[in-house]
Amino acid sequence: MKSNHFLVLIVCILISCKNNSQSESSNTLANEIGNVYFSTVDFTKAKISSEAYSKNFNLHNDNYLSIVFNLDKPLIQSLQGLAPTLSEDELLNKGNFQFSYIVDEKIIYVENLNTGAGPKTRKTEKLRQVIPLVTPEQIGFWGWFMWQRFIKINGGQDALTEGSHTLSIEIRPYLREGTLKVGPLLAKGSIAVEVPKIVIDENLVPVQKIRPNSGWEISKANFNNNKIEALNRKIAEGRYEDINGIVVIKEDKLLIEEYFNGATRDSLHNPMSVGKSFASTLLGIAIKEKFIKDENTLLKDFYDLKSYKNYSTKKDSVTLKSLLTMSSGFVGDDRDNDSPGTEYKMQSSDNWVKFTLDLPMHKDKIIGKDYNYFTAGSNLLGDIVHKSVPNGLVSYADKKLFTPLGITNYEWFYTPQNIAYTGGGIQLRAIDFAKYGQLYKNKGTWKGKQILTEEWVEKSLAKQVSQDYGGIKGLHYGYLFWNKTYTIDDKDYEVAFSAGNGGNKIFIFKDIPFVVVITTSAYGKPGTHASVDKMMTDYILPAILTKK
Repeated sequence: MKSNHFLVLIVCILISCKNNSQSESSNTLANEIGNVYFSTVDFTKAKISSEAYSKNFNLHNDNYLSIVFNLDKPLIQSLQGLAPTLSEDELLNKGNFQFSYIVDEKIIYVENLNTGAGPKTRKTEKLRQVIPLVTPEQIGFWGWFMWQRFIKINGGQDALTEGSHTLSIEIRPYLREGTLKVGPLLAKGSIAVEVPKIVIDENLVPVQKIRPNSGWEISKANFNNNKIEALNRKIAEGRYEDINGIVVIKEDKLLIEEYFNGATRDSLHNPMSVGKSFASTLLGIAIKEKFIKDENTLLKDFYDLKSYKNYSTKKDSVTLKSLLTMSSGFVGDDRDNDSPGTEYKMQSSDNWVKFTLDLPMHKDKIIGKDYNYFTAGSNLLGDIVHKSVPNGLVSYADKKLFTPLGITNYEWFYTPQNIAYTGGGIQLRAIDFAKYGQLYKNKGTWKGKQILTEEWVEKSLAKQVSQDYGGIKGLHYGYLFWNKTYTIDDKDYEVAFSAGNGGNKIFIFKDIPFVVVITTSAYGKPGTHASVDKMMTDYILPAILTKK
């Protein structure tokens, strides 16, 4: 009998302990609702608990940073508060979390998270949210990319300078239904951020002296050395990643020549899609020499389109011009991984021309008007030039372009059919990319010889098609060249440029006498094009536009 009483006592104690534990857990959750907590633990090895919350983060030395917050109701219910008449699917297609990044009480960046980010259950069921932001290597998680956009593109690095700071994050629901609707605060929190001084080799900071035998006359024009040295310091600190070379030409003379991260004047550099522009150049030369009639020539004049898959009469209307302006109407878009016509899928095939011509046409796209970034189309242009000119593309390019420019050191990338690839990747020295840019600045002439017609240059650099690549306003596309405008001290400077992965650029300014080449090897890293834009607007253009 006594043993039964003892057993009952034990059970009561266990139940009491469980109830107390549940009560404490419930109280802890209640206390955490509305708070953003930070953690620097390796979330891949340990679950983030309240014991792992951090009050301090070292920007350069801590490998991990995550945020944790608890909601009092799933996000979907907050979205319903913004638009009560919408269905759940409509809400999820139009809304998500909004994150505000605040440094030292100043809002630096606000991101309305893409509606496709995160699984549906995170928005309809989950209360506890764990978001990884910082890891030693790139991860396929939207939080990592959001942090990169904050740090590299939208002012984070410039706000988190050497010293001590407070980083705050606020989270709200948002809905975009015609106009942007933002709901009440769901959670907020702060962490102390320490940014240590970056020790660099001070020998990397001074403006580099131009060595002789460059093939260019050296300019005697002035520029602001302090601006270039400030840029060199940022490059040495890693603020601008993996920069290899900067070359500035003023009035057909070499003004600035800088190399970094082991690169030299003699280094061949892969500028990725900068190489697309060369397809336009070679086509222009072939038209000038009447091997091809003009850019309005139809694709069907070079290929029996009916012998390829997905033939339609619309494909008969594709012109060389539409391929030059990436408005051909093929179902191919390198910005969309789900597109059947990406560069990666093309390069995974055995025959890149056949792959492209087998693609269907988009039913709704207007040929010559609607832009899609379509690398496969620029490769088609190279194949067309190859079959139209004497001795093929490589020989023709050497004779008609590189030899006149005095360019002897270069390397092509080749297709499986051993034809030079004009989708990108041709390697030159940075100083020779500058010659290529100056050819266009000179309206097609080089040392008195007309290599391209002035008309072709004008068409190539013009605003042929309007588009908003990556959401950038005011961006246009010519004949495999981009076109945009920089604004410095309230003055606009229009520029045409070649662009490639990693931030590689050849800039050809319209109304000021400059060609600028920037080569990088930051391939695949986020924010590289934005970083190069910042280099231009904050350092290079202010330096070379100086009246000193």
